Amino acid sequence: MPELVFFSGTMDCGKSTLALQIGHNRSARGLQGVIFTRDDRAGEGKLSSRLGLVTEAVEADEGMDLYAYLVDRISRGGRADYVIVDEAQFLAPVQIDQLARVVDDLDMDVFAFGITTDFRTKLFPGSQRLIELADRVETLQVEALCWCGARATHNARTVGGEMVVEGAQVVVGDVNHQAGEVGYEVLCRRHHQRRTTSAGARAGALSPDVLPVSSA
Repeated sequence: MPELVFFSGTMDCGKSTLALQIGHNRSARGLQGVIFTRDDRAGEGKLSSRLGLVTEAVEADEGMDLYAYLVDRISRGGRADYVIVDEAQFLAPVQIDQLARVVDDLDMDVFAFGITTDFRTKLFPGSQRLIELADRVETLQVEALCWCGARATHNARTVGGEMVVEGAQVVVGDVNHQAGEVGYEVLCRRHHQRRTTSAGARAGALSPDVLPVSSA
């Protein structure tokens, strides 16, 4: 039976790489898929992995009806055996409903990949709706690591290496960024709560320790 599957995880845990692998495996078996993405780091209409792999995709703009797009494609003689959606957290809840309808009415598997929570630890609306509707929710097994070596569970937004907790929910950035730019970093819960980024930890390590001085 076709399924709506939500693959979730923090940044830097291989979501896009797995999306590309699923597409490759099905393509090798003669199947044709449609790939949707939104605000990929490589630019509009791209699905990219931090390993350097890139493929063409359909940009799922705000307001786009994904179900109608697929119906139109098929009615024009096009083929679609499955659907891959990367950066699914950026989709509107109504677009997630459309993906569920693709599974139920068009009998296609839909594989959605996305981050569950934002830099404030709040659910993305798209991810929330996926959790509500998906046949399966899979947590990726490739663990991203906090700078301390612990398992990373939270996404942090940084500006100039310092963690920020206010601002728009969606600001496109990456874990690889120049100093002073808006960037993202994965942290364990402890360091996210303490707002301690890798840059902050390095700065603390470089500060001279104050040792107790004995008069003896």
